[in-house]
Amino acid sequence: MNENISFLIDFIREAFRGGRIFYSWMSLLTLIVLLGIFSYSRQLQEGLIVSGMSDQVSWGVYIANFTFLVGVAAAAVMLVIPSYIFNDKAIKEVVLLAEGLAVAACIMCMLFVAVDLGRPDRFWHLIPMIGEFNFPHSMLAWDVFVLTGYLFLSLTIPYYILFMRYKGAEAKHNVYFPGVVLSIGWAISIHTVTAFLLSSNVARPFWHTAILGPRFLASAFSAGPAFFLLTLQFVRRYTDYPVSPIIFRRIAIIATAALQINLFLLFAEVFTEFYHQTDHTVSAVYLFFGIGDKTALVPWIWTSLALNVAAVIILSIHPLRERDKLLNLACVMMVVGVWIEKGMGLIVPGFVPTPLGEVFEYSPTLVEVTVSAGIWAAGLMIYTLLAKAAIGIELGNVRLHSSSVPVS
Repeated sequence: MNENISFLIDFIREAFRGGRIFYSWMSLLTLIVLLGIFSYSRQLQEGLIVSGMSDQVSWGVYIANFTFLVGVAAAAVMLVIPSYIFNDKAIKEVVLLAEGLAVAACIMCMLFVAVDLGRPDRFWHLIPMIGEFNFPHSMLAWDVFVLTGYLFLSLTIPYYILFMRYKGAEAKHNVYFPGVVLSIGWAISIHTVTAFLLSSNVARPFWHTAILGPRFLASAFSAGPAFFLLTLQFVRRYTDYPVSPIIFRRIAIIATAALQINLFLLFAEVFTEFYHQTDHTVSAVYLFFGIGDKTALVPWIWTSLALNVAAVIILSIHPLRERDKLLNLACVMMVVGVWIEKGMGLIVPGFVPTPLGEVFEYSPTLVEVTVSAGIWAAGLMIYTLLAKAAIGIELGNVRLHSSSVPVS
């Protein structure tokens, strides 16, 4: 049998092998995915009218999740650089798991874009040489290009390394290292292009700022590692894979520094908006204080600020950061806080008020929430399967010409 086929078969077999906890987890995710599919079928039948979006606010929780997950995907570079460039052996132990998270995040990004399309049957227009891709003039075309390219790199590099370990051989540095260097620049580009997709809209002054790109990267490099750190806690608890405590400390430091920079950039943006208020400040006023009785986003943004400030305080104080429970709490607060800031606190106020001065508020409907939950469940399922198979190969339980040994 071809070695690649044998690898794929053993990889899939290991990914789906598990005990009661594994199957309970996968069953729960499957149930949520099915619920999301059911809700999406209703959206397909009735159209986007079942969502809270409108002609005035045409992006909502779907694109909010998209912008957040692009950052999660890009954040893998914060482990790739110390692992492959500086040969940090501790980080190198978990870098393949971070690449798996990047793959799952990229797939979720594509799914969120797909469900946001009012006519998904016209998606073929984005396919090069078939539809009108409008490359390189369209920023959306650039976003599709960098996202698919990064997904390809995030799949092929770990595939080669795991395949060589599966065969009992050492991965050749000169084979995968050029791809690693390319993926570093590509990871930064996917979030930069996403920021440019927003900031290039001159009719939306809330987005039309040069600082948006750096803010995107800073928030990505805080929430992404924090989310990955939380997944490592599950890996350490429910698998035999050894995760050194030093890994948690180093990832926590990366997330802390990035969150500090993110909060500084946010403060700089708020200062610029409010110190000398102009007509272009009205979206920021709506976000932080509301306009008249239109205050739907005010609780969101202040909750985000409170969570991020509390997280950065815990993470910046060394004795507090060393406590696992407080570290996990800070990471949860950071993930939720950044999701709100980059989602409901960035996408929606860009549309409110409209260029005509109309104030149309947006709140996600049950359909949008369940579809979003279904996509998140699908992404977590993909990440679980990729991580489980990778751990089996890393532990030596899955090898060429040998039967797989179950992992507890």
